[in-house]
Amino acid sequence: MLERLNDAMRHIEDHLTGELDAAALARIAVTSEYHFRRMFSALAGMPLSEYVRRRRLTVAGAEVLAGERTLLDIAVRYGYTSAEAFTRAFRAVHGVAPGEARRTGAVLRAQPRMSFRLVVEGSSTMQYRIVRKEAFTLAGRKARVPLVHEGMNPAIVDFIRSLPPSTVEEIRALSDQEPAGILQVSHGLAEGRAEGTELDYYHAVVTGRPVPDGMDTLAVPAGTWAVFTSSGEFPRAVQYLWRDIYTQWFPSNPYRAVAGPEMLSIQLTADGSQAEASLWIPVEPD
Repeated sequence: MLERLNDAMRHIEDHLTGELDAAALARIAVTSEYHFRRMFSALAGMPLSEYVRRRRLTVAGAEVLAGERTLLDIAVRYGYTSAEAFTRAFRAVHGVAPGEARRTGAVLRAQPRMSFRLVVEGSSTMQYRIVRKEAFTLAGRKARVPLVHEGMNPAIVDFIRSLPPSTVEEIRALSDQEPAGILQVSHGLAEGRAEGTELDYYHAVVTGRPVPDGMDTLAVPAGTWAVFTSSGEFPRAVQYLWRDIYTQWFPSNPYRAVAGPEMLSIQLTADGSQAEASLWIPVEPD
């Protein structure tokens, strides 16, 4: 998988001044566009679109300083339809307008070319199983919340606290299949999973029963799930589990992520400091 990702990275470098299509990059990596974007952002720490933008403006910056082309020629060469659009993008990355950079020989910022390699640590073993589930419904309460990578998510904490105990028990009573009990469900995450981007959070259960009026629901089609288990300090262990799945497990296993809800079941210790977690990720054979 890493070799195919690096083939896609070379394609990006060869087409910085031309058309770059995420679907074409995914074909080079022999995977789906959805999985390619998820994998790239997890490994690179930024969305694919942001990396391409930074690389283009890095190379464009060198051409600006070289002075061999007009600024408009450079703008068009790197995909900008006007000098104004190029100036805005250039300033956002380099902190200075291209004209000023050329006049003063300003110090610019560079996005290095990326490649991926496998680092073998051998410090931990990921426990997982593959489960095939028929179609089901997620039923409970939904909120739109920002993504938080580390530490407690205040928006989720406030949302859960706002739910009346009677509502929570009504939701819990609908659970009739695996994964059992009330789940923390993330759905509709943005391409790069950047900190602060919004997602749909469901405090919900998996059910096949009729759902009472007034509850939020999400119909989930039949599919395959990779189920990971972890234990440790809460919430750090759970958040690191998400990271490790995309940076370690997917590159070394014949599966790819598909669009769908990611379901988390957590059992906390009495003081809330430790957790046993089970995370369900929708997948398909790669």
